[in-house]
Amino acid sequence: MPQSDSSDVIVVGAGVVGAACAHYAARAGLSVTVIDRGPVAGGTTGAGEGNLLVSDKEPGPELQLALLSTRLWRELTDVLPAAVEYEAKGGLVVAADAAGADALRAFAARQAAAGVTALDVPADRLCDLEPHLAPGLAGGVHYPQDAQVQPALAAAHLLRAAGGRVRVRTGEPVTAVLTGPSGAVRGVRTPAGAVHAPYVVNAAGTWGGDVARLAGAHLPVLPRRGFVLVTEPLPRVVRHKVYAADYVTDVASGSAALQTSAVVEGTPAGPVLIGASRERVGFDRALSTEALRRLAAGATALFPVLRTVRATRTYAGFRPYLPDHLPAIGPDPHVPGLLHACGHEGAGIGLAPATGALIAALLTGDRPPVDPGPFTPGRFAGVAA
Repeated sequence: MPQSDSSDVIVVGAGVVGAACAHYAARAGLSVTVIDRGPVAGGTTGAGEGNLLVSDKEPGPELQLALLSTRLWRELTDVLPAAVEYEAKGGLVVAADAAGADALRAFAARQAAAGVTALDVPADRLCDLEPHLAPGLAGGVHYPQDAQVQPALAAAHLLRAAGGRVRVRTGEPVTAVLTGPSGAVRGVRTPAGAVHAPYVVNAAGTWGGDVARLAGAHLPVLPRRGFVLVTEPLPRVVRHKVYAADYVTDVASGSAALQTSAVVEGTPAGPVLIGASRERVGFDRALSTEALRRLAAGATALFPVLRTVRATRTYAGFRPYLPDHLPAIGPDPHVPGLLHACGHEGAGIGLAPATGALIAALLTGDRPPVDPGPFTPGRFAGVAA
């Protein structure tokens, strides 16, 4: 068997989650082949805003994963180049009225009890953090642990930083997952031929359900479409990631209908990114003027200064949605050697390092950095896709 066609583990998917799985597996001493149907970061990662958030997560398993990732992203800044645009700028969540402010403070108090730094900001101090915010808001919470990266560059440099233990094969769709007589994984097949390994990690994001089916496994991943508006380059008029409190409710919703909530953030390069919309419409990329209208209205309500700013482009992406809003991370219950690392919805960029570290520990038998139980793929037995 040619050496180039075998490794210790195959990662299917070269988005940021797959890149993190490869990175940490390589750091653990494993040889890794990463295979993707398209280019590096060609799917959900390339359509993301690069958010690394704790502010939008309820206390529980996902928040613990996010807190671990917050620490790991900071550590990765010593390994990755400045080009990934890691920026520990913090987040600011604002409420429009007194009832919303009370609910936001109660939510922040629960988060603080779980280890999040959450600082109450009275209405008359909001402009200290964001001078261009609209007047009349009822208050907010500042989350200094929130950060941002340029997601496509982060994925590429995670793969590069792993060194020679990682080989990347792009433009090769996986057409089959190979198994032996016992049903255990032996590798994958692509149009270029067979690639062999005793472990396959399904990090295919929105297509994670398709990869699972190739192995005879089940994972009910569905695409959840979102749009981002991008403005012309500006001076730094938005200092933090700023969003309305109803964003947290939208993230946790299982509705298939169009939902929008104002999310506004600046970038080191100057453009302001405006989100967020969510709807389940399959893989339909058609432009939704209603979604864009709502995004623009929400952003200008928070930042009136943006009313005279031009939007230069918009793009769509598909978040990999699972019914309980938790990613599937760990061994498949029915296919030995198959592990899943997908279904992160809109949090994959933020949760990537912790996911990669957990997958690496499961591959090597090391102690997991977080409890893998809540993320086990076996919890979806009997759940239709």
